[in-house]
Amino acid sequence: MDVAFLLTSLIVVASPGTGVLYTVAAGLSRGPRASLVAAFGCTVGIVPHLAAATMGLAALLYTSALAFETLKYLGVAYLVYMALRTLRAQGALHVDADAGARSSMQVIISAVVVNLLNPKLSIFFFAFLPQFVRADDPDRLARMLGLSAVFMALTFVVFAGYGLFAASVRNHVIGRPRVLTWMRRLFAGAFVALGAKLALAAR
Repeated sequence: MDVAFLLTSLIVVASPGTGVLYTVAAGLSRGPRASLVAAFGCTVGIVPHLAAATMGLAALLYTSALAFETLKYLGVAYLVYMALRTLRAQGALHVDADAGARSSMQVIISAVVVNLLNPKLSIFFFAFLPQFVRADDPDRLARMLGLSAVFMALTFVVFAGYGLFAASVRNHVIGRPRVLTWMRRLFAGAFVALGAKLALAAR
């Protein structure tokens, strides 16, 4: 495995973004199991972007301003929606002592949507993956799929680490209403900031 690919992937995955923020929020609000579920959901949300990059569909987002802007502003709207729900204690930081199967499914769906509605991910993989595949490699597709699998595995492990750490300090947070209120505001503000960053993103 290319060491440069592993190091670059680790830096990209570990950099705070919407997926990390959502996984940390899940760990704080619902505990270790929910943080793992959120990490899994965020990892699954990468699949469409990797598939688009592998099949060349990301080129559409790069060349079509309408396609890029449409997906981008859907992502912005969803991040603002998550910020509002977080402030109302119904979203990412909704404290639930006993999250059941339905709650887990909601966590996964939200995590998938968070990553799915970010056109920059498709373009990133479109430019990123081919750098580690030789043009004369007869098994280019297999190589790209293999690298994609490694990237997803790193994503899950790193996100799970973030989430489990958040879950480990959960009891110090949920027992303090004022702290929880300020954390809701902090996370809501972070979602809005990430939405603003996405809104200003160019192809």
